Amino acid sequence: MRDTHKMALIGGAAAVVVAATGFGVYALVGGDGREGGGSVASSDGGNEDKAEKGPPSAAEVRTTAKRFLTAWSSGDAKTAAGLTDDKAEAAQALKGFQEGAHIGKVKMSPGSASGTKVPFDVTAQISYMQQSSTWSYASSLEVVRDKKSGDPVVEWKPSVLNPKLKKGQSIKTGKAGTPPIKAVDRNGAALTKQEHPMLGSILDDLRRRYGDKTDGKPGVETRIVDAKGEDTGTTLRVLSKGTPGTLKTTLDKDMQVAAEQSVKGKPKAAAVAVQPSTGEVRAVANSPADSYNNAIRGSLAPGSTMKVVTAAMLLDKGLASPGKQHPCPKYMEYGGWKFQNDDKFEIKNGTFAESFARSCNTAFISQAKEIEDDDLTKEARDVFGIGQNWQVGTGTFDGSVPVQSDAQMAASLIGQGAVRMNPLNMASVAATVQSGTFKQPVIVSPSLDDRTIAKAARSMKPQVQSDLKALMKLTASSGTAAKPMAGLGGDVGAKTGSAEVDGQKKPNAWFTAYSGDIAAAAVVPESGHGNENAGPVVRKILDAAAG
Repeated sequence: MRDTHKMALIGGAAAVVVAATGFGVYALVGGDGREGGGSVASSDGGNEDKAEKGPPSAAEVRTTAKRFLTAWSSGDAKTAAGLTDDKAEAAQALKGFQEGAHIGKVKMSPGSASGTKVPFDVTAQISYMQQSSTWSYASSLEVVRDKKSGDPVVEWKPSVLNPKLKKGQSIKTGKAGTPPIKAVDRNGAALTKQEHPMLGSILDDLRRRYGDKTDGKPGVETRIVDAKGEDTGTTLRVLSKGTPGTLKTTLDKDMQVAAEQSVKGKPKAAAVAVQPSTGEVRAVANSPADSYNNAIRGSLAPGSTMKVVTAAMLLDKGLASPGKQHPCPKYMEYGGWKFQNDDKFEIKNGTFAESFARSCNTAFISQAKEIEDDDLTKEARDVFGIGQNWQVGTGTFDGSVPVQSDAQMAASLIGQGAVRMNPLNMASVAATVQSGTFKQPVIVSPSLDDRTIAKAARSMKPQVQSDLKALMKLTASSGTAAKPMAGLGGDVGAKTGSAEVDGQKKPNAWFTAYSGDIAAAAVVPESGHGNENAGPVVRKILDAAAG
């Protein structure tokens, strides 16, 4: 005998008409040999004065489950809900399932009951904007006695609809967020998370921001949403995958590869490269790939790389000049703190250029008494763009140089205290020295979304730029940056840094440099000196830029 069934439309709702052996029909004679197995009261509580006690019988379980599943499969949410212990919530959920998930026909295939529990398979037809799919899954229900009437009813839980559904959630079918993107570098080479896992979080963010601004199309998915209709991240069925839209970035694939290789194996290391003439970001790398994006979102004390900004301020104010003598004693006190140099070195009768090249802390602390508390903050903001609201095209931390006083202000001069930066910020600092004007870093062209780019209040004074470039060139040729910059000719400059952090045995190593029209910076936490640990990272990126 064939298992036959067909669908009929009754009053605009789908109803199931089944043969005696068709799906959804339960035998009314149970294993206990009794027909009905006891009172099966109507759901209106008409037998409330003769309410049954104790668990439902096997026949009651089968009959109640049959009636519920048949009503659900026929699209009669009201009747199905009336067979539960929470009519209002069940009615809303069942109606939402049909309408929100865009369910057409649905078939229930019950399994054998186990006590009061009845497993069943659901096969639903989903239709949404010319997209259709068959969705099959397993669920279960439990029959209990209504507390007031004693009627056997289905215990309502969201998991009856789908086992992954939780309270307050619902199932929706629709466009799956923004379209996927096919990110490409400045030359059109593809950039994928599979090939460049260190770009993973950035590529995800670029899709979120720009997916709907490309020629891509979103996919269609059946997924679980929360009470506000927001996606919970649980996809139940994919009706169609989205069509990626091409998104051009400013990245350079060759430099990106070099940056990734340079930080690989160095825990929490991060590096960024930017182009001074345009501000375009050429590479971003973090190690390991799934770690926090310290390269552009990190907030770390930059150590002596901050002396580039401090030197610009001192030169600007006439408090220092490369060829003039400048004190670099072993110790210097200010605001009740005693500052010293690495290994307590001193430079007797040395010039400011020598102090900069050897990264003398006390040479900078000695000028604290000559400046106002907000002078460094103004220099960082007005010339280097630090602390402004950068619109890079992806989320970034844009540096912070808060106004400090006394010893904390002095500590800020050498990149300690409350000063906070990341490699993106420090690469931009080196780029500003090279070009003379702050150009806010970007990873996607502003023309794509007409966003407003941050601008500095003023350009660097020509003499200050000339002096600062001379200081950074001296540091690269014969100062603390000489080893990692060795053999790199042309227009180059660099600065090292080692930032002390409470609780760490070794300082965070920093390095920032430029070569021609590329500037790069790196941090390697808890590793030691900048020239030995962060310098080689930057050098690999600069070499890749040179070809």
